[in-house]
Amino acid sequence: MVKIYLDPGHGGSNIGATGHGMEEKTITLDIALRIRDILEEEYENAEVMMSRTSDIDKSLQSRTDEANNWGADYFLSIHINGFDGSTQGYEDFIHNSLSDTSQTARYRDIMHEEIMKVNELRNRGKKKANFHVLRETRMSALLTENGFIDHPEDAEKIADPSWRQKVARGHVNGLERAFNLSRSNQQGTIYRVIVDGQQVGAYREEQNILNEVKRNLNQADRIVVEKVQ
Repeated sequence: MVKIYLDPGHGGSNIGATGHGMEEKTITLDIALRIRDILEEEYENAEVMMSRTSDIDKSLQSRTDEANNWGADYFLSIHINGFDGSTQGYEDFIHNSLSDTSQTARYRDIMHEEIMKVNELRNRGKKKANFHVLRETRMSALLTENGFIDHPEDAEKIADPSWRQKVARGHVNGLERAFNLSRSNQQGTIYRVIVDGQQVGAYREEQNILNEVKRNLNQADRIVVEKVQ
């Protein structure tokens, strides 16, 4: 099993970046939960732990301690950027002590490529920083910044559940390539979840269908669950 620690950035009183009526902590949790649902539903050798599954306060130290104690193979921290409303695009970070030929950098290269294939954002590049979650983790770690919440064009995408599903899929596609994740042979009926005319997910597991409905319940005018096969 590949042990993947998912870290939705911020939470609780730490709301993160804000813009266009949205808060980073809410968006990061939504994307991370989508990543978890895809991994648990479609892959047989991925085990997931999350730093949070709801809107709670959690220190950076407790996140890295938890991942280290669990023996995670990969630490993936999901964030949304913000600046002054004039900057846009996607970027990701590994720790600044690492070389471009390190294993962590090789994982990052794959993740970056797969996420950029689907996110429809400007490519701001592959970067390095001394962030706590990159420095204090014993395993390879990546922090992704998925658009600028205060930029009008990025914010329009960030607000769209179907876009967040694409971003989640891009992260999962990267994880599949980087860690040779195996698709499960699970059989069963697939149901599409359609929110205000746009598909935001497709699932076999009843709980994942319910999770998707719950995520969109307060903001949608119409939610349809449609049997595919």
